[in-house]
Amino acid sequence: MTVRLGANRYGKAETRLVHVVRDGPVHHLKDVNVSISLSGDMEAVHLTGDNAAVLPTDTQKNTVYAFARRHGVGEIEEFALRLAGHFTATQPTIQHARVEIEEYGWNRAGPHSFVRAGGEVRTCVVHHDRDGRRTVVSGLTDLVVLNTTGSEFHGYLVDEYTTLPPATDRVLATAVAARWRHAGDETPSYATSYEEVRGALLDAFAGTHSLSLQQTLYAMGERALATSPGICEIRLSLPNRHHFAVDLSPFGLDNDNEVFYAADRPYGLIEGGVLREDAPDAGFAWE
Repeated sequence: MTVRLGANRYGKAETRLVHVVRDGPVHHLKDVNVSISLSGDMEAVHLTGDNAAVLPTDTQKNTVYAFARRHGVGEIEEFALRLAGHFTATQPTIQHARVEIEEYGWNRAGPHSFVRAGGEVRTCVVHHDRDGRRTVVSGLTDLVVLNTTGSEFHGYLVDEYTTLPPATDRVLATAVAARWRHAGDETPSYATSYEEVRGALLDAFAGTHSLSLQQTLYAMGERALATSPGICEIRLSLPNRHHFAVDLSPFGLDNDNEVFYAADRPYGLIEGGVLREDAPDAGFAWE
């Protein structure tokens, strides 16, 4: 039997970093989770255990902390680009670096006091090759939204196992996970584009009379691309957080779509992408 080494990568996952900028009596806080994956000339370490090409994952962790001290964090996309570019530029065996960052929000409660925000988590993934090619993907997770009306679902396939009744007025709820790819070589204002895309997703969700969650997904992606010209593609993952009307007839009560049971599982999962006609190829998988 003949075998060979397949695609591989290694790195330091989930390095937690809290960075405080002390601007006199007013402090600024960044709370992030950094994961690094490196790939390149790694055949020897897998086949013979020769570690000469391996940059230790502990070194990668230390680099995160050192870069925060030397350069600050700033926008997470910029921090990820600095880290990824460093690894491909300084290590000849590293051909490709992937840096993923999650940012946890804090709301200011005073000059140096903060309250953890309960909303979505901001994310980014950066890919950087030795030849300078790079891709920046921004995103968010756990943006929980709900419409109490304006959603239908009917006209679907029916077979001998179908029990779901058609719905002409239902609750539509989801926890949005979205990733969008920036186009071109110009460095955008990542903070501005984040607010643009986030606002577009919310506007489209609230303003679309939905006949299916798939329709809503497309409307959200289309609105994001129309609102933020610097992005060329967006991918969405929308779990359908089902809300079922409770049967109150045993208690002599009616229920005109007022009392619901919120089921956590199983759930429908709708995923898809929307991209511009002229969107450039990313060159590699986003993941």
